[in-house]
Amino acid sequence: MKRSGSAEEVLNRAVQVMAAQLTHRGPDDSGSWADPKAGVALGHRRLSIIDLSAAGHQPMVSASGRYILAFNGEIYNHLKLRSALMNDGAAAAWRGHSDTETLLAGIERWGVASTLKKLTGMFAFAVWDTHESSLTLARDRIGEKPLFYGWTGQGDARAFVFGSELKALKAYSGFDSVVSREALAQYLRFTYVPAPFSIYQNIFKLEPGCLLTIKGAPPFDAPGVPLKVGERYKSIELQRWWSLSDTVKHEQSLPITSDQDTIDLLEDRLSAAVKSQLISDVPLGAFLSGGIDSSTIVALMQRQSTHMVKTFTIGFDEAGFDESPHARAVAEHLGTDHYEMRVSAQMALDVIPHLPQIYDEPLADSSQIPTYLVCKLARQHVTVALSGDAGDELFGGYNRYFWGRRIWSRLVWIPFPVRKFLGKTICAIPAEGLDHLSGVAGVSRLGDRAHKLAARLSSVRSMDDLYWSLVTEWADTAAVVKGVGGIARSPWENAEALPPGLNSVERMMFRDTLTYLPDDILCKVDRAAMACSLETRVPFLDHGVIELAWQMPLQMKIRDHTSKWALRQVLYKYVPKELIERPKAGFAIPIGQWLRGPLRDWAENLLGEARLGQEGYFHPEPIRKAWREHLSGRHDHTPKIWSILMFQAWLEAQRT
Repeated sequence: MKRSGSAEEVLNRAVQVMAAQLTHRGPDDSGSWADPKAGVALGHRRLSIIDLSAAGHQPMVSASGRYILAFNGEIYNHLKLRSALMNDGAAAAWRGHSDTETLLAGIERWGVASTLKKLTGMFAFAVWDTHESSLTLARDRIGEKPLFYGWTGQGDARAFVFGSELKALKAYSGFDSVVSREALAQYLRFTYVPAPFSIYQNIFKLEPGCLLTIKGAPPFDAPGVPLKVGERYKSIELQRWWSLSDTVKHEQSLPITSDQDTIDLLEDRLSAAVKSQLISDVPLGAFLSGGIDSSTIVALMQRQSTHMVKTFTIGFDEAGFDESPHARAVAEHLGTDHYEMRVSAQMALDVIPHLPQIYDEPLADSSQIPTYLVCKLARQHVTVALSGDAGDELFGGYNRYFWGRRIWSRLVWIPFPVRKFLGKTICAIPAEGLDHLSGVAGVSRLGDRAHKLAARLSSVRSMDDLYWSLVTEWADTAAVVKGVGGIARSPWENAEALPPGLNSVERMMFRDTLTYLPDDILCKVDRAAMACSLETRVPFLDHGVIELAWQMPLQMKIRDHTSKWALRQVLYKYVPKELIERPKAGFAIPIGQWLRGPLRDWAENLLGEARLGQEGYFHPEPIRKAWREHLSGRHDHTPKIWSILMFQAWLEAQRT
């Protein structure tokens, strides 16, 4: 393809087109930089949070001219780093007070790897070193900020491309990557595409805590499979700069045994994390569901704030899904400036056509819909919102961590044939009938959860097997996805090794932190928020909080069948216990009901047998069977059906 203009103009134009796809992530400013001799170009879109002036413009060139940086995120300790740099004789004259400039000065003084270890924050960035002719991509410890990279195009259009969202990569004129069948199988198993895969062949997610370095001439030859940490492919090397496994091993060697010490340390560490994340030159607020995690964050915010913290929640009319009264009660007690949106079924349904554009690849977590709506509400009043995400993974909040273990301990001795009969018996009871026992069991929507567990009683032999089963939707992906063999691999096969000495529940928490948290929870929130040009911050993911969480023995997290024990003790200093205690619900909507009602025609169109066969990605039979069973009301296959629908809706959007 012939391209007009100078080489520099062609490069700048290419990255400007790509960056334009990310205007929602950065509506305040844009920029590009190119080096035609090296064949390298960087583009950027800016959401101005700290230093709203032109001094924060990106891509930013270092004082010496050696490094060029495109940065996404926030460095919460950047003022301390500035002081350290000045004491080290660097950056005597600052252009402004942006954290981007601080990060760039740190890279120039200490190098990329050393600077990364000093950072407290959330980030993904690309930095070009003109002296070494090297490009480095880096991502934060847990994966709050996204970063995709890969190879695409043919001939003169062959290129290595990267960006915060897949839509930027797709905007490259030579993009020709096709759907990865392996990634599709992984997606159906877990309802999200786990790193390092993306839905496209040869396009990958940079894993959390990793950096990718490319030296020399631009590499146009793709490895074809994700690189493993420590692996080199020609001029490309993938390294881990922060390890959750190493952190867990180190912190568990320094256990805290005193209840009071644990509570005091946790309050101090969380308070410090919240304080560091309140730095902003634009309006700031918080999400509030009325649950333990968000209520704790808001309580600590309000204690340290000189004004009423703005808090946001949404409510639904459907019974069992509306947590807004609880959020309202907590807000009134803490004295926040509380905003609430009542969401009708139609408002939620209207979001569904936009999901493929928001997420770029299939994601089948239906709470993506209320997440987007609460972000939309918050953006009407603030530009930054703090959330309570990651409390479950760090402090033992998911129901499977405690009632799964309790049930397994009572069932493990039962012979397989009896266990199989018991599982079939439970599954034969309609989920709606079991839901009536939710209050007695202390678990909301008991029917769905009981069916999911019962279906697996005859196939698991250990708690590890049980966990693997509980995070699985379509178990036999080869029977559903055409062109794949066997069972989809575990998402942690390429991840860090389990630290030694963890008990079964701690292994669940570790694996959730490595996989489910970044690839589902954080992805869901980042895309929903940035679609509204809203920045979200997660105090629980301050690495000091993570370290403390793994110093805490499991009994500090789960005690007497109660989750998040230590975290609750901190919260009860600010919010009465009776305002918090209730069955864990999560941030859910009645998608299963809607699929039998207002969404039925939409779903039937996407799940048509002829259509599935013609498109060539799925074997129609198991999908149609699950759909019929769901419509009958005797089985709730919501996650399975929703995963297929989200792929089908995404696929349809690719044609427009």
